[in-house]
Amino acid sequence: MSDTPQARHAVEVHGAQPYRIAIGPGLLDDGEALAAHVRGRHVLVVSDGNVAPLYARALADTLQARLPRARVIVTCIPAGEASKSLEGFAELMRELADFGATRDACVFALGGGVVGDLGGFAAACWMRGIDCVQLPTTLLAMVDSSVGGKTAVDLPQGKNLVGAFHPPRAVFADTATLRTLPERELRAGLAEVVKYGAIRDAGFLDWLDQHADALLRRDDAALAGAIARSCAHKAAIVERDPFEHGERALLNFGHTFAHAIETEQGYGGLNHGEAVAVGMVLAARLSTALGLAPATDDARLAGLLARFGLPTALPANLDANALLARMRLDKKADAAGLRFVLWDGAGAARVVAGVPDEAVLDVLRLA
Repeated sequence: MSDTPQARHAVEVHGAQPYRIAIGPGLLDDGEALAAHVRGRHVLVVSDGNVAPLYARALADTLQARLPRARVIVTCIPAGEASKSLEGFAELMRELADFGATRDACVFALGGGVVGDLGGFAAACWMRGIDCVQLPTTLLAMVDSSVGGKTAVDLPQGKNLVGAFHPPRAVFADTATLRTLPERELRAGLAEVVKYGAIRDAGFLDWLDQHADALLRRDDAALAGAIARSCAHKAAIVERDPFEHGERALLNFGHTFAHAIETEQGYGGLNHGEAVAVGMVLAARLSTALGLAPATDDARLAGLLARFGLPTALPANLDANALLARMRLDKKADAAGLRFVLWDGAGAARVVAGVPDEAVLDVLRLA
């Protein structure tokens, strides 16, 4: 697990607000690189109850040493999806107000997707937008939520319904933090990695199959390679469609099903990555049922996800009609009805409108 050149990568995200995604072990110790993104005197490190005890104090001390004229403070939110709420957002707003944060302040979001989304949304809204540096500590956040500038909080009616687009100043994905990641969370992140192969890059699915053992044992070079390839795919899509008017919707492959599952379970059952794994299998099966793709491809996808220890079947006791009702509130739905990200086979996803309710219900009932 040494810091080798093969374990260090960088992905450039171009566009109106370009930034770099640095990937590799030891990045949280690079005070010079981290501090380079601070323009003012107020630095707020946002973390959670799981991550803060491991990394937050050391990060704050590293930043403070490089920024002697700044004030660096740490705020810790309760771990878990329940913190990604309007109440959690309001608490961060009060924290920034009490801090006296000015318009050149910077938020460092240190944690998984919940911290990244909540910290990023707070940065987007404080004084109509201050700087944010994303420091993802989960594999899922490294390849998904920390990249692209989508920030949001949940409502009881659904996930990510209140939010804003707010690109970060930089992303530092320190793969050393994955060594302390619970096994379940590592596997959940691999679901989002698989997604990039499913929507754009069938060859990546082969690579993941070949490197599955190395990824599961947390080999730095294998993880950095998978993260870099995933981020490069997301960056290319985000550059072309920064506000999700078209192609960016492909990144939601499996997510219409997944968000419905998570919401129906009250965010207390499958975690996001697990729900995405099930959702991708259901989206692939719906594609097959509609005659878009061969059944061999959805079987291949399910097999790879199972190899990573991810669920591929709908949890018991979920009602198909209730899930369908949740999907009608999905952000991809429009006046014409439900739209799904489906595929024509591995590596060839597309948005499909006008999917009949009965076809969706059939897939759900057979899952």
